[in-house]
Amino acid sequence: MLRNLPLRRAAFGLAGAAALMLPLTACGAKKDTSATPSGGPAPSSVAVDQALAAKVPAAIKSDGKITVGTDSTYAPSEFLDTDGKTVVGFDVDLFNAVAAKLGLKADWQSGKFDDIIPGIQSGKYEIGVSSLTINSDREKQALMVSYFSAGTQWVAKTGSTLSPDDACGKNVAVQTGTVQIDDITAKNKKCTGSGKSAITIHQYQAQSDATTAVVSGKDDAMLADSPVSAYAVKQTSGQLALIGSIYDSAPYGYTVKLDQQTFAEALRDATKAIIADGTYKTILAKWGVGSGAITTDPAINP
Repeated sequence: MLRNLPLRRAAFGLAGAAALMLPLTACGAKKDTSATPSGGPAPSSVAVDQALAAKVPAAIKSDGKITVGTDSTYAPSEFLDTDGKTVVGFDVDLFNAVAAKLGLKADWQSGKFDDIIPGIQSGKYEIGVSSLTINSDREKQALMVSYFSAGTQWVAKTGSTLSPDDACGKNVAVQTGTVQIDDITAKNKKCTGSGKSAITIHQYQAQSDATTAVVSGKDDAMLADSPVSAYAVKQTSGQLALIGSIYDSAPYGYTVKLDQQTFAEALRDATKAIIADGTYKTILAKWGVGSGAITTDPAINP
């Protein structure tokens, strides 16, 4: 998933409003990652499905772990816990449950969002789980299993009268490499094409920096995935507000190599299983993102 392709996302760094004071302030040989941070434990209620576990490539299941590439700056999807090391979030909880169904433990490795798909292709990661929106560009590079749905949502300072449909002349923050880059670029072209002032687009490597730019007043607004925007508003304790409606909803996908069809099928069926047994709904409710639950069966490159 080369970051210059339409992606998804924007993120909100470390848990809580404290994140705003920090860095404000998406199958070769396996390497030893035991000294690097990993996500929290899988739900103990998830039982291994031996038939699905048998579909996991031998190179992955040999040590019982699956190396997961993620950009841990995207709360509440995937972000660092207060210890600054452990990756947490609803994406983490969901995939930990899927991995457990396959008899695996997820080993979460933080990296840049635009490095995840190349990392999968090179064998650095065995899967990408990072709120990766499924689109035609990514489907040319990888197999993606749908598991959640999100759209784009704008955020501005509380009391702002800015409209997402007319941000001409404004400073707008967005995370680098996301689908929102294409969105705001198109909006800017409409502004300049109609003789209005251009939108000044500020791109940030981490969504937490984009959020901070709006809180500080450097930027007038930001646009990000809907659950991320809602979480940012909640964590800034009234400083920010959602503006406009959610639009351009699309599914997120678990992402693996193009030649791993059987493994993708196992991921799809394991996701179906945690939906059927209620684990899926429980996790989404825990994080307050139940509105993003998929309403159709998980699918490969839908």
